[in-house]
Amino acid sequence: MRLRHVRNLLCALVAAVLLVPLTSGTARAANTSEPVIFVHGFSGKSGQFSTMTQNFRANGYADNQLYVFGYDSLRSNVTIAHQLSDYIDDVLRRTGASKVDIVTHSMGGLSSRYYIKYLGGADRVDDWVSLGGPNNGTAVAGFCNILITSCAEMSLGSSFLKNLNAGDPTPGNVTYTTFRSPCDLVIAPISSTILEGADNRRTACLGHIGMISNTGVINAVREVVS
Repeated sequence: MRLRHVRNLLCALVAAVLLVPLTSGTARAANTSEPVIFVHGFSGKSGQFSTMTQNFRANGYADNQLYVFGYDSLRSNVTIAHQLSDYIDDVLRRTGASKVDIVTHSMGGLSSRYYIKYLGGADRVDDWVSLGGPNNGTAVAGFCNILITSCAEMSLGSSFLKNLNAGDPTPGNVTYTTFRSPCDLVIAPISSTILEGADNRRTACLGHIGMISNTGVINAVREVVS
């Protein structure tokens, strides 16, 4: 009887040792990065970030770490920035985080930059990313700048951009990263996305909207904010 009990105990111990690496190897590590706020561009929709958020989830981000901020593109970027500020404050309260990361597309970069520079966002943002952002304006905005305030603000040489880019265009202890495509027909000139003090990257030949769903760009963005 004693020998049989010893044999059973040894078998149980061996099984336990063999199972440990199997269970630990298949478990996905929890992601401890800040919550990520996605901000769409002019006339954009929150659903445009679906491919990107799915990629983030597949790589360890939980649902309570991913937030898409929607807004009325016809409003001034200053107004949108105040709305974004309230939204981020709510996310910080809900998650208990002290900072967020912001990933923007096109015009979304302008309101978020205004938030960082003028509304206290420099203390609440860790990483900021711009995909095809008109950070220094775009000639394309000339087609709508008379009727729409946000278009006027995106126009080359606008007073809004002069104010936003005055002094340090990348203020605070925030990591700034921009992505620009040589085939982007919406941002003219393409170099408009570049910001002094940022990590300015060039992508493959992608369309303005295509940047949001390109796997290579998404993986690079995820690495920036992780």
